[in-house]
Amino acid sequence: MEIEGRIIAVLPERGGVSQRTGNAWKSQEFVIETHDQYPRKCVFGVFGADRLAQFNIQSGEELRVSFDIDAHEYNGRWFNNITAWRVERVDPAAAQAAAMGVQSAPMPGAFPPPPGGGSFATGAQPAPDPLKAAPFPPADSQEGGDAADDLPF
Repeated sequence: MEIEGRIIAVLPERGGVSQRTGNAWKSQEFVIETHDQYPRKCVFGVFGADRLAQFNIQSGEELRVSFDIDAHEYNGRWFNNITAWRVERVDPAAAQAAAMGVQSAPMPGAFPPPPGGGSFATGAQPAPDPLKAAPFPPADSQEGGDAADDLPF
């Protein structure tokens, strides 16, 4: 999953030594706020000293964060764990344009209408409108059980 926004908080770095392996570990959490009409905030974590150094996340930066969501149970309660696996810097001007609702590129999969209103095949005529097809026969012609009508109802 992805989220794009501005880093509004950098929480303290945590670290320790794994009881199972004896190796040192580091992690840090960050709060990102989207630029939607109703901004959302999300806390995500980065695990590992190498990733913390690679991402080098600073407060106020515009980022696109790719993350995984996982849940774990502890003493009968469930907790979500949102862990970033990729962080990309976003151009602040593009982020501001997105916040204003300006669309800079067409949506993927959206095609412009073909010239002349026809189909995309060359020389093809537009399909007939099913709502403008031949109308139903008048109601009075269906009454009386016509002999030529072979329907059982």
